[in-house]
Parts: sequence; C-alpha cells; structure tokens
Amino acid sequence: MGKGGGCVPSKKKPPAVDAGNAPVTIGSPSNAAESQPKDNQLSAVTSVTSVAKLKILILFYSMYGHVETLARRMKKGVDGVDGVEAALFRVPETLSDDVLAQMRAPSKDDEIEEIPSVDELETADGFLFGFPTRYGSMAAQMKAFFDSTGQLWREQKLAGKPAGFFVSTGTQGGGQETTAWTAITQLAHHGMLFVPIGYTFGANMFKMDSIRGGTPYGAGVFAGDGTRDPSETELALAEHQGKYMAGVVKKLSRV
Repeated sequence: MGKGGGCVPSKKKPPAVDAGNAPVTIGSPSNAAESQPKDNQLSAVTSVTSVAKLKILILFYSMYGHVETLARRMKKGVDGVDGVEAALFRVPETLSDDVLAQMRAPSKDDEIEEIPSVDELETADGFLFGFPTRYGSMAAQMKAFFDSTGQLWREQKLAGKPAGFFVSTGTQGGGQETTAWTAITQLAHHGMLFVPIGYTFGANMFKMDSIRGGTPYGAGVFAGDGTRDPSETELALAEHQGKYMAGVVKKLSRV
C-alpha cells in the first residue's frame, strides 16, 4: 500500500450506475459517452423542436408571361423572410390551344405546375393572387378557378386568411386599380382578409419619371401589346409585396 492509502478504494465513492448491462462508475469516460443521445435520439429531438414554416400560396394566371414574372419575383420576397415560404402555382387554362395560338400566347413553363385542386388552398396561411385584367376585372381563367371553390365557401375553410392581389394591364387606364377592386368580392364571400400594400413601398410609389405599374392595392405591370417587359421598379414592387405579405402572415400567426 502506498502512502496515503491511494490504492485503497474509498468507502464514500458512489455506487455504480447501470448503463446498459455492465455497471459503470459515475464520472468514467465510458459513462459520459453512454449519456450522450444516440443518432436516432438526436433526430427525434430535432423533429420535435423544429417549427414548420408558414406557407403563402402564390396562385396566378398569365397569358403572355407578365404576371408570371411578377409572381416569381414575389416568391423571392416571401422566401427572404425567416419562417415563411412560398408555393408557386398557376390556375388551369380554359382556352384551347388553337385559340391561344391565334392570340400568339407563348407556351406555359412546365417548371410551374397547375394547382392540383382547390383543396390546396386549405394548406396555406396566406395568399397572393395574380391575374391580367380583362375589361377592368380579372381574367376569366382566374374567375373560373374561384368559381370552383364552392365547397370551401360553404364550409368557410378560408375565412380569416389574408390575401393580396397583383395584376397586369395593357395600358395605363386599363384597370390597375379596378381589377383589384372587383376581385375583392371573391375574398369577401370567403371571409378572407384583403391586404393592400398601401404606400409601404416608399418613395418609389411617388416616382413620375417613368411608366410604372402597381398601386396601393398591389403590384402591377403594364404589358402594352404584350411585348413590354416589366421594369425593375415593377419587379422590385412585386418583391416588396411578397416580403410585406410574409410579415403580415407572421404577425397574424402570433395572435
């Protein structure tokens, strides 16, 4: 025996702890390793603590691509807000290929799918609906989609959910505001909350040095005869609307 009895086990030492089948002394390296969560335990903890992102559904109709361009930029705005993500869908086309060819409409981009069914709306926390104007109101393709939501309306499945609009018109007097006005009736019957952007875009809402679509009701683009591309200001307003709606959805989710 050495000096001080260092080789004699202390009587005050805690008893062994059963970690599995073999007794292991508390404080030993092997016991420390056993106390760490295993991979499957870590996965379980992660899945419990992770929070699903809020979802904004961007649903649109676009014949010549102008509304689609705004929708893509709007998605960038939504996805840039922490805790919120956008899902991009188009509504079904109602015109035949022959008619579309005569109207010189380009083919649809397969990258963006048609919405599977109206039930997809139930999965969203908020909406951004985009459409071109037809004589001061939404295009028939978008109206046809809204007309197919009767069951959701009867059960008020969308009541209380926020929604906004973005549009495309051919000329400056073609319905940038009236297209949004007349679309509000769709939201009213569903009990949804219309969210305009107001003048939150700041100084860019007051610029008069160039042609610009967009109003306090939502983003917009002037398409002209169909060949004019959206300006950077129009695209920036669309991105702003995406961010703005994402912020509203986040606030409402905390109520």
